[in-house]
Amino acid sequence: MKNLIRVGLVGCGKVGHTHARIYQSLDNVQLAGVCDVYSPGVTRFSEQYRAPGYTDVEEMIRKEKVDAVSICTPHPTHSELVVRAAQAGAHVLVEKPLAPDLAGCDRAIKACQAANVKLGVISQRRVYRPVVRMREAIQAGKIGKPILATMVVMGWRDETYYKMDAWRGKWDSEGGGVMVNQTVHQIDLFQWLMGPIDELFGYWDNLNHPYIEVEDTALAVVKFKSGALGQLLVSNSQKPGFYGKIHVHGSNGASVGAQTEGGSPFVAGVTARVETPYNDIWTIPGEEHLVNTWRDEDEQFFASHDVMSYHHQLQIEDFLQSIRQNRDPLVTGVEGRKAVEIFTAIYRTNRFGRPIKFPLEPEVEFNDYDGRTSYVPFSRRE
Repeated sequence: MKNLIRVGLVGCGKVGHTHARIYQSLDNVQLAGVCDVYSPGVTRFSEQYRAPGYTDVEEMIRKEKVDAVSICTPHPTHSELVVRAAQAGAHVLVEKPLAPDLAGCDRAIKACQAANVKLGVISQRRVYRPVVRMREAIQAGKIGKPILATMVVMGWRDETYYKMDAWRGKWDSEGGGVMVNQTVHQIDLFQWLMGPIDELFGYWDNLNHPYIEVEDTALAVVKFKSGALGQLLVSNSQKPGFYGKIHVHGSNGASVGAQTEGGSPFVAGVTARVETPYNDIWTIPGEEHLVNTWRDEDEQFFASHDVMSYHHQLQIEDFLQSIRQNRDPLVTGVEGRKAVEIFTAIYRTNRFGRPIKFPLEPEVEFNDYDGRTSYVPFSRRE
């Protein structure tokens, strides 16, 4: 079949099902194999999607002549699997984040560059309709120069959530908490809309989840290289409500914004429905009335489309086209590293008690996971 791409899937967990269903729905794509270190899980997944099952990624790539792989495993395993897949000759699309640390990001990026394969990172909120409108308005100069940005995500995760999978809530198997897992997408949007960061000062802590190791809350103030300012606040400590909002304010007084999350917190493979994202602030002169029109249009569109998988599919399709057209994917490894750089800076600033200048490089002089493991969370203080 012309332009057929044979895909292997690594990680037979919840988000792996999303990738598998999308690949099987696309033309000129074959789900050629599935892989996981957990043999019973591989067997069930293999039977469900009628694809050969493996416990070794290189063996799957070699035997099934795989062109590209999706990596859907827990975060600390990402970089090693990217390296192994790239060295075996496969293009790689990896779930967020690229890695929980900068050293892992850099290993993954360098391995793909050396093997001359594509590296893409899932950041599907970049293709949300309200976010695309914001990006286009900012680039067109409709708000003047962006001078201030705010990003807030308030949510809740209970003990049942952390018991759902053994890897959740631990430094060594999740890599981090609310910043690394639940809100890395919004952190990505924050920098994508505003541009390079000059310095950051922040705090993180575990405020009311004493049964986990990782942070449940973080906040930071940011100075961008453009001179703009910003703040971000993310938390899993607000019960029961949930929302995520990002707003950008311009030098001409106009503002644009979006609610990217609403309703119940999203859990891959568990949540049945999420609210449609919408533009909640839009004060560009002459365009103020458009927010109601856009919201109606978006609600109608997603009445017949699955909002949970639609944007994933857009990014997966782009990644496959980047292979066929020999171009960069929508979100490259270098782009994916930027969100990791931000939450790494927040971990480090909490340790040092001072602003962190950008760019950041991996640490070699400390052995506390960028400040994660040397800090005693509030929830465990006597």
